[in-house]
This record gives sequence, structure tokens and C-alpha cells, in this order.
Amino acid sequence: MRFTCEKNMLVTGLNIASRAVAQKSTLSVIEGILCKAGLGLSLTGYNMETAITYEIEADVSDPGECILPAKLFGDIIRRLPEGPVTVVVDENFKVSIRAGYASFNISAESSEDYPELPDVNEGRAVPIPQCRLKELISGTIFSVSENQGRPIHTGVKFEVTDDAITAVAVDGFRLARRTWHPESGTGREMNFVVPSQGLKEVEKILTDSEEEAAFTLGLKHILFQVGSATLICRLLEGDFLDWRRVVPSNCPIQLVANVAEISSSVERVGLMVSEKYKSPVRCVFGHNELLMRTNTTIGAAEDRCSIAGDGKELEIGFNVRYLSDALRAVPSEEVTLELTNGLSPIVLTPADDKQDYAYMVLPVRIKNS
Repeated sequence: MRFTCEKNMLVTGLNIASRAVAQKSTLSVIEGILCKAGLGLSLTGYNMETAITYEIEADVSDPGECILPAKLFGDIIRRLPEGPVTVVVDENFKVSIRAGYASFNISAESSEDYPELPDVNEGRAVPIPQCRLKELISGTIFSVSENQGRPIHTGVKFEVTDDAITAVAVDGFRLARRTWHPESGTGREMNFVVPSQGLKEVEKILTDSEEEAAFTLGLKHILFQVGSATLICRLLEGDFLDWRRVVPSNCPIQLVANVAEISSSVERVGLMVSEKYKSPVRCVFGHNELLMRTNTTIGAAEDRCSIAGDGKELEIGFNVRYLSDALRAVPSEEVTLELTNGLSPIVLTPADDKQDYAYMVLPVRIKNS
């Protein structure tokens, strides 16, 4: 095998594909990078749960494939001088790497024992702008559960209809939903749950541009195509929470707040709260004003911010981090706070019809003053 390509392109490909390389495995071949040289160059990392392949333009004079040591090969390529890099692999899998005056010789392995990647090409791809897919992921993934007792909730559920793509995450204390409405219909209806670890890698690859990405649903796997990168991961199986049933609707109290202002107040009050000194933030929703205060062993804090509407002096306690996470995820300048009573969750919804989202945070029981 022999190929030549630009160093920067090779570094980009290695950085992305290496994220799926197994760190320690009884199958040693998946601790390396699968390198295939044909019409171009493809680099693949696969840890038996997630596979990432990155395609690179390269001048291939001798096609072939091998398994390269991921860390060593990556470290060498990153430290080479700028410009073209030539890699030659002989029949004994001895590798020669040259760029400028620098040269290295390392060993590779045969690709014969490398596991075959899952095939999900039978389905029809659903296109979506990269920025929209990134918003769906980043706007929900923080709410996935870390409880392995309910593995289905350690991922994000996607619901695809002809006029919408919805992402939902829950962890038993909060819920996050983001929905995107394409201008032209998807022509599909499907439901699936993607593990958070796989989605985190997709999120890192995505950009904020309108360039097209796509996903294809297989029987047990999902394939994401983002530019030159392809990611395949196993789907989660099980019964996901019926989220429509648990999110309150027609709440009697609806208030409008500036997101930046209320977020700043929550974060200020939250300075008195830590993993060691846990305490809820006590919220009193008054007439055009929200009072927040907390009291821990290290001190006390109080702050006020303006809101539009009458909260009827409703008092509720919330986990500071959960409330702050939800506010940070809100994509608009203003948000509607929907409330029912002191034992019901708060739901954050759009103040206008430009966005479609909902963030629900369950209350924390507070002691009477």
C-alpha cells in the first residue's frame, strides 16, 4: 500500500476516527486504526459499539489496507512538518512514513481480523442541516440519565414524522425536548433511541453551518453522515418514557422572563450550592417579580429578577443545576414559565412561535421557613 496526502487532512481524519478506537480490548485489532487506500483514503475506528470512518482525498499509487497503531501513528503525523505525507506499507506490514526531511518506520497489522462494520445501507437517508441536528443533540443530551438500571434512558429518543424531527431526553428529574420542522416533508415516520456516547461524537463532528447531514436507520444501528465522516452506533432497545403524558399542559400560571436575566440570577444564587453543600433554590413567583434564595452551611444568597405576569406568590424549590441547565439550553431571548402548584414541575416553553421546545424540571420539597 502506498499513498500521499496533505498532513492537515490526515490529522483531521485521525482526530475524528480515533475517537471510536477501543482503549483496551480483548480484541487487540480494534485498538488500532483501520486504514484503507483505494480511490481515496479511509480511516476507521471501531470499539464494537460505535464506528467512525473519515474519508480523505489522497494520491493512491498502490491500493491496500492495514491496521495502524492509533496513538503512535497519530502522534507521528501530528508532529510532521507541513505539506504532503507519504506512507508506504510493504507485504510484511512494515510502515514507512515520510514528510519533508522527516522519516519514521513502524509496524502495522493485517486487517483480516478486523471486525466487519454493521450494514445500515438498506434504509433511506433523512437529510437535515448540520446546525439543526446539532441543536437537537446539544439541546437535549444534557438531560439523559446516568442510571444504567434503565439503559433506554441513557440515550436520546428521536421521533421522525413527515413534518417534524423531535429529540427527547429524560433522567427522572427533568425532561428536555427540541423539535425541528423542515420546510419540505421528511416522508418518513420512525422512532429510535441513540446512546448518548454516540451522539456526543456526532455533536463534535457537526458544524454550525447549513451544510447537509443525514441519518439512516437500520434494524439495530443508526448511521450518521456528516461531511467526510460517517458514524455508526448501536441503538438502545426498550420502552422509553411516554413523555407526552408526563409533561403538564394548560398550566394555570404562565409567566414570561428574559432568559439571560433569569439565568444570571439562578447562577448567582447557585454559588452557595455545591455537590458537598446541596440545597434547593427557593423560588417565589410574585407579581412581575421572581425572588430566589438559598441557604447552606457555607452561606446564604438572595436575588430578584423581573418577570411578566402574576405568579400568585407560588413558592417552589428546584435543583439549581437542573434549572440552570434548562435555561442555558433555551434558544430564545424570552421564555414562558408554566406553573401549576408547589408540587408540580416547571415547564419552560417558547414565548413566541419561532421555536419549538420544552424543558421540564421537577420540584424539590422545601421546608417551611
